[in-house]
Amino acid sequence: MSIWNKVMTALKGATNEVGEAIADSNALRILDQEIREASDQLQQSKTQLAGIMAKQKLSSQKCAELKEKVAEYENYAMKALDQGDESLATEVASRISEYETQLNSEQEMEKSFADSVVSLKKAIVDAESNLRRLKQQVDTVKATESVQKAQAACAAKHSGVNSKMATATDSLERIKQRQAERAAQMEAASELSGDTGESDLQAKLKAAGIAQGDSDASSVLERLKARQK
Repeated sequence: MSIWNKVMTALKGATNEVGEAIADSNALRILDQEIREASDQLQQSKTQLAGIMAKQKLSSQKCAELKEKVAEYENYAMKALDQGDESLATEVASRISEYETQLNSEQEMEKSFADSVVSLKKAIVDAESNLRRLKQQVDTVKATESVQKAQAACAAKHSGVNSKMATATDSLERIKQRQAERAAQMEAASELSGDTGESDLQAKLKAAGIAQGDSDASSVLERLKARQK
């Protein structure tokens, strides 16, 4: 396979993927449109059924009229025979034959209309049942879709809250750490300040002769001499 063929195949694959993604994202909208189209077709079938039923009714009426004509002219033929006018009876019989031919043709047409009505009625009943069941399933799918979207939104919010709580906890721990370090620094400074004050006071006491200074060699020697006496 040449490089261009591979490129074209890749483009076709990408196009199919995009098409499928669009179809998936608009699945419910497409499904609603398909149901509307099916409902329209069903309504058209009902309109056609009404037309066929009207033709069947007219054909049935025509058959009834032709039967009446046949019966009427049979009566005429019988009267002509009773009068011995066979020529007239033959002419009437010819007309009866014409009516019977029309009647046979009309009866076949009426039967065809009747069969179509029965078949179309059954098809419409089945289609209505399937469409009703499909609409119920679509309602269920829509409800499920809404619930899943709500669950996804809640999960996303919960995840976001947990993330924010973790970030807040980290910030709080850092603040506590800084406060602890600051407190330790302040305590150390206070201790250093106290030591300096104590040293200053001791120096003042020593200068006034109230407190003894640090021992040196002379004081130690004097103390030892005092013990010899």
